[in-house]
Amino acid sequence: MITIEEQFEKHPVCPFCSTQIDKLFTSEIRSFLGRRYIYYCSKCLKVLGLSHRKGFWMG
Repeated sequence: MITIEEQFEKHPVCPFCSTQIDKLFTSEIRSFLGRRYIYYCSKCLKVLGLSHRKGFWMG
């Protein structure tokens, strides 16, 4: 079993600029097939990931 534990004392490190991530920037990208969100480092502005939120017709 995998457990999830919240950590408030430790911050992840950006793989690009090697600084601790204490704030993320995000932008919404709208398209015909739904919404996507791009997450990027607040210091170096490099993209850390994308997420996808399905539209209501996609389940």
